[in-house]
Amino acid sequence: MAILEINIIPLGTATPSVSKYIANCLKVLEKATKNYQLTPMGTVVEGDLDQLLHLARQMHEVPFQKGVKRVVTTIRIDDRRDKEINPAEKVKSVREKMEKQK
Repeated sequence: MAILEINIIPLGTATPSVSKYIANCLKVLEKATKNYQLTPMGTVVEGDLDQLLHLARQMHEVPFQKGVKRVVTTIRIDDRRDKEINPAEKVKSVREKMEKQK
């Protein structure tokens, strides 16, 4: 299972706020999975890598469908194959190490 972080930035919109575009992108994600985490700077989703890449493409297309002429999408992938990972466990691991360093 992989973890993908996606950040979609519609450019050239009528206002500086792009939250309505992001909300529409998340509707695509909601239809596919509930296994995601919205953050102030992007969205983290976990699942099969091929499915995640397909979802990223679908989400990237949404602002174009709403009339935007340019979209910048950044994705980061954590694909660990020696053991199962998830966002909560990654955070827990770092916090445990922080505690040990005190």
